[in-house]
Amino acid sequence: MKATNEYALYQGDTLLKIGTADELAEFKQVKRKTILFYATPSYRNRTSEKSLRMIRLEEEEK
Repeated sequence: MKATNEYALYQGDTLLKIGTADELAEFKQVKRKTILFYATPSYRNRTSEKSLRMIRLEEEEK
């Protein structure tokens, strides 16, 4: 079974939503590819700290 990555979507310091890339894309009404771009270093370099940020959440090891 394939593990599904979860992400946290922020605007500045405000947490908007936690979910999969598909769920966040639906929430923001953009393509999945766009949501994944929000997590890249290129996007961070091009935008200010008040822009959308997406951070992948790590699973805790048991």
